[in-house]
Amino acid sequence: MNNKKKPEKHSKFIGVDVGGTNVRAGLVQNGKILALQASPISSKAKQEVIVDEICQTIAAVLQPDARGIGIGVPSLVDVASGIVYSVHNIPSWRVVPLKKMLEHRFRLPVFVNNDANCFMLGEFLFGMARGYRNIIGLVVGTGLGTGVVINGKLYSGSNGGAGEIGAVAYNGKDFEYFCSGQFFLREFGIDAATLQKSADGGDRKAREMFAEFGDHFAEVIMTLLYAYDPELIVLGGSINKAYPYFRKRMSEKLRSFDFQISLKKLAVVQTKKPNIAVLGAAALCLDTE
Repeated sequence: MNNKKKPEKHSKFIGVDVGGTNVRAGLVQNGKILALQASPISSKAKQEVIVDEICQTIAAVLQPDARGIGIGVPSLVDVASGIVYSVHNIPSWRVVPLKKMLEHRFRLPVFVNNDANCFMLGEFLFGMARGYRNIIGLVVGTGLGTGVVINGKLYSGSNGGAGEIGAVAYNGKDFEYFCSGQFFLREFGIDAATLQKSADGGDRKAREMFAEFGDHFAEVIMTLLYAYDPELIVLGGSINKAYPYFRKRMSEKLRSFDFQISLKKLAVVQTKKPNIAVLGAAALCLDTE
């Protein structure tokens, strides 16, 4: 497909957010989702089966005047070619020419990127990061994903993996090991959602577990400050909802950070807009030049 002609901002686009167990597709215009479809995917199935399930979800919201499709996946991506590599929780997706496959199916320009980058782009254009220039998006859920905006431009790197802090070595493992939902399952034998319900109900032990998580999460924040010196960090993913329970301990640990002037200028906020990654994926159609 010839993607050189940039569509108008008021055009309609399809935004797709692919997870390990489900996919969401939205028809987007002017930063608003006009129609949304969510469907499960057969994560253990063959590559072509899962692609077909994604296509069916897209077809459910597609309109004839849509100008392009943007799609975010939880993996490394060759942004130029739209090839997806080694998708988490989808074993058959080792090397997937997703751009080529979807363009053949829908006869529309297709843009592919990492899902955390789509989250960050959505926040930058439509959410909490509007008006900022240097921002980090942290998707804290079953894993730890990172999106980076530098000087007002999404930075993906060569393979869509720029800023992937979760893979950085920490405490004998990596940050994702200690700063995602894996931490609660491994250390306490309970999932974060159940733990949050207990914390919401006033359970002091549950709140202390989140506080312990905050000790580790502070190390992520410090590493991001050293690497990017952002003015804003936006938290997304399921665990961001528990931020009030680990914010205090995180802040206490951050007192040891070397560059306190940078820390004082930093804001850490929670995402507020639902389906922001779908909006960000649709915006890939505009963010190509």
